[in-house]
Amino acid sequence: MSSVVLLTGGTGTLGRLVAPRLRSAGAELRVLSRHAHDPAEGAEGVEYVTGDLGTGEGTAEAVAGADIIVHCAGTAKGDDVKARHLVDAATAAGRPHLVFISVVGADRTPVVSRLDRAMFGYVAAKRAAERVVEESGLPWTTLRATQFHELTLTTARAMARMPVLPAPAGFRIQPIAAAEVAERLAELALAGPAGLVAEMGGPRTYEMRDLLRGYLRATGRRRPILPTRLPGRAAAAFRAGANLAPEHAVGRLTWEDFLAERTAEQTAKP
Repeated sequence: MSSVVLLTGGTGTLGRLVAPRLRSAGAELRVLSRHAHDPAEGAEGVEYVTGDLGTGEGTAEAVAGADIIVHCAGTAKGDDVKARHLVDAATAAGRPHLVFISVVGADRTPVVSRLDRAMFGYVAAKRAAERVVEESGLPWTTLRATQFHELTLTTARAMARMPVLPAPAGFRIQPIAAAEVAERLAELALAGPAGLVAEMGGPRTYEMRDLLRGYLRATGRRRPILPTRLPGRAAAAFRAGANLAPEHAVGRLTWEDFLAERTAEQTAKP
């Protein structure tokens, strides 16, 4: 008998890549979304349910009957509230295996000041959600990954609109393909609960300025890059490498190859 898997964040950067992997493994997939979904637009074998993890509305109905929950929905704040609503519903529904995606450095980046929270709130939000999962009493698995290529690209595109690109001085990034993380997350979901598993990092580590230079070269742009030293304890932790996983550089796709693929895709569009 196949497992029933509830996937949150199923239309996001990671979730949309996790979904087909779960389906190809034979899981019965249910996707939770805040917005009503037209069944005619869905993939075969995928059920879409409406609910809001922020308020808890519809969460109990979404969780009912699920054997596994893969929690990919996340924002820069309120992740602990979303996790709490999910955990409460799951506890009442029979204690399914809860699988959570977090970020490398969540446990070693001190986000203590208002300035820290403004710049690194997403890290603190992930750590708060981790604690909810860890203390839930549910069978659980948490995977921490470094920054996705896709999200790094979004940042580079936004910065390239400025006449001068401010690059956080001393910051290093170890980007990884979201598809590679999705593959691992689906594998973990269909295995037994494993607690906190080994981190996943990309194949190479880059200075932030070098990542931006690579993007500018790939897109044929010229912009000056200004090293900018960010204040605060969280920024200091990043300069010390809190966001890196050099011992777990398991990713295969480099930033250069990712950019080449995306540039080729853009060129091929009519």
